[in-house]
Amino acid sequence: MDHDRDTATADADFAAYARGAWASLVRSAVFLGCSPHEAEDLAQTTLVRCYTAWPSVSGADNRAAYVYRMLLNCLRDSKRRRWWGERPTERLPDRPGHDTAHDETARVDTADAVHRALAGLSKPNRDVVVLRYFAGLTEQQTAEALAIPAGTVKSRLSRSLAQLAANDHLTDLRPDFTEETTS
Repeated sequence: MDHDRDTATADADFAAYARGAWASLVRSAVFLGCSPHEAEDLAQTTLVRCYTAWPSVSGADNRAAYVYRMLLNCLRDSKRRRWWGERPTERLPDRPGHDTAHDETARVDTADAVHRALAGLSKPNRDVVVLRYFAGLTEQQTAEALAIPAGTVKSRLSRSLAQLAANDHLTDLRPDFTEETTS
């Protein structure tokens, strides 16, 4: 009976973890180059793998790095067997009481600019930027997730941020400092 109780506790722990990690995993997958639908599939596959290895995942010294490493492995595996046939498209919902066209257009334009800018980075640099800034991992967690030294994370971030700062796709997202206020 203790085994059943341990299993129920592990399942509850995993369910709580999955609920908390879902949005971040999906968002990270999108910024790693997946469509929103592919990102959800990738996050789901990652969480299935987490569940089957939950004792190792829950006992890891750095759970976030462990899980994001799984996400990257699942992404790599999915790219190997990618099917280039039909591509589903997302239908934007109408929201009463909002200027849907303006809100959604601005959101889509911003997301497109960020995706294009990230696509201009090399895969290793994009992985570092996404894990560090979009997934919110620390430099050490990012290093562990990518199995690289922390110094490599820092140097890739430095080069990537300089490249992103100069990227034309992000020009419209930069604050306009031409009108300075004087006091």
